[in-house]
Amino acid sequence: MTATALFLLLFLFMFMGMPIAIALGLSSIMTILLFTNDTLATTALKLFEANTGHYTLLAIPFFILSSQFLSTGGVARRLIRFAVASVGFIRGGMAMASVMACMLFAAVSGSSPATVAAIGGIVIGGMVKSGFPKSFAAGVIANAGTLGILIPPSIVMLVYSAATDVSAARMFMAGVIPGIGIGIVLMVAIYIFATVKNLPRQPFAGFAEVTRAGLSASGGIFMIFLVLGIIYGGVASPTEAAALSAVYSYFIAIFLYRDMGPLKKVEGKSIGPADYLLALPRSVLDPEVRHVLLDAAKVSIMLLFIITNAMLFAHVLTAAQIPQTIAGAITDMGLPPWGFLIVVNILLLIAGNFMEPSAILLIMAPILLPIALTLGIDPVHFGIVMVVNMEIGMITPPVGLNLFVTAGITNQSIMWVVKAALPWLLILLACLLVITYVPEISLFLPNTMMGASTY
Repeated sequence: MTATALFLLLFLFMFMGMPIAIALGLSSIMTILLFTNDTLATTALKLFEANTGHYTLLAIPFFILSSQFLSTGGVARRLIRFAVASVGFIRGGMAMASVMACMLFAAVSGSSPATVAAIGGIVIGGMVKSGFPKSFAAGVIANAGTLGILIPPSIVMLVYSAATDVSAARMFMAGVIPGIGIGIVLMVAIYIFATVKNLPRQPFAGFAEVTRAGLSASGGIFMIFLVLGIIYGGVASPTEAAALSAVYSYFIAIFLYRDMGPLKKVEGKSIGPADYLLALPRSVLDPEVRHVLLDAAKVSIMLLFIITNAMLFAHVLTAAQIPQTIAGAITDMGLPPWGFLIVVNILLLIAGNFMEPSAILLIMAPILLPIALTLGIDPVHFGIVMVVNMEIGMITPPVGLNLFVTAGITNQSIMWVVKAALPWLLILLACLLVITYVPEISLFLPNTMMGASTY
C-alpha cells in the first residue's frame, strides 16, 4: 500500500508539471503522513541529514563554482583554440576539435550542461560559418557535452558515491578510459561522416600556433592534473580537491587570464604589481565576479534541493521495504549477470527520459547495487554503467538538459535538436553496450593504480 501510494503520487505530481524536486519531496511527505507512523519532526530530521550526513556532496557546490569561473573566465575559448589548432586540419576537423574541447572542459567542470553551454556557445556558430550543417554541429555538441559527467571529476559520480558509499576516487579513475574512449569514437564517426559528405577542414595552423594555443590553454589544462593528481596521490579527498579547484579557477580567471574582474584587459592599459595587490579585495565587489558567485549559488541550491528530496524519497522506499522486495523479485527470476544488466540498462534509459540524473541515482542505486553485488558485479563498474545511462538521459526528451541548452544556443525547437542528436545518440548506445559487458574498460585503471576493490 505504501509503495503504491508513493509512486502514484510521484507520477501524478510529475504529470501535473511539478518540478522533479517538488514532486519527490511532496510525494514522500504525503506518504509519510498518510501511510506511516513517522512525524513531521522525523521528516525534517531526514531532510537535514540528507545534506549534512554526506561529506562527499560538499564537493558539488565547489565544482559548480569552479565550472562557472572557467566558463566565464575564458578557459573554454582557449581550450577550443588549442583543439582547433591540434586537429582542425583533418577532414571535419572543426567538429572533431569541438569534441576534443568538450573532453578537456569536461575534465575541469564535472557538468554536462555547463560543457554544452561553454563549448557549444562558441563552436556551433563557428562550425556553421565554416560550412558545417547547423543540425550536424548541434548534434555533435549535444552528445559530446554528455562527457561532462563521465570524464572526471564528475558531479554525478559524487552523487553515486554518496548514495552507495563506493569510493569517489575509484569512480573518478574508472571514468577516464570510458570517457576518452567515447570521445575518440565520436571523433572517428565525425571523420567518416565528413569524408563521405566532403565537409570542410581548416588549413594546418603550424606547430608554432599549436604551441602558442597550448600555452594559452595551459592554465585550464593544468587544473586537470592538479585536481586529479592530488586525489589519486592521496594528498586530498575529492571534496578537498573540489575546494582547491574553486580557488584555482578563481585565480586563473581573475589574475592569469584577466578576462573578468578588476584586472580585465583594457586596450592600452599596463598592469603593475600594485594592481595585482589591489585586485583581490576589489574582486569581491566586481559585478562579474558577483554574477558568477550568484549563478553558482543558484545552480548549487537547485541541485542540492533535488538531491535532498530524492534522499527523502529513498528513505521512504527503504522504510517500506521496497528495495528488498524488488531485489528479492529479481533474484527469484534467476537472471544471470548479463541478463540483469540488460534489465538495468532498460530501466535506467526509461527513467532518464523523465528524471534528473542525481534523483535517478539516489533512488535506483541503493535498490540495484545490492543485487549487482549478489551477482558478482563490481560496484565501480556498475556505477560507470549507471553514469553512462545518465549521459544518454541528458539527450533524451522530455527532460534532457543538454537538449534545452542546445536549443537555447541554436534558437531552435527541442524536437529539432532531438532529430539532430539522434544519429550520435545511437553511437552512445553502442558504447554503453560495450562498457556494460567489458568491465575491464572501467576497472583497468582503478585496479591497476589503486588495487582491487574491497567494497
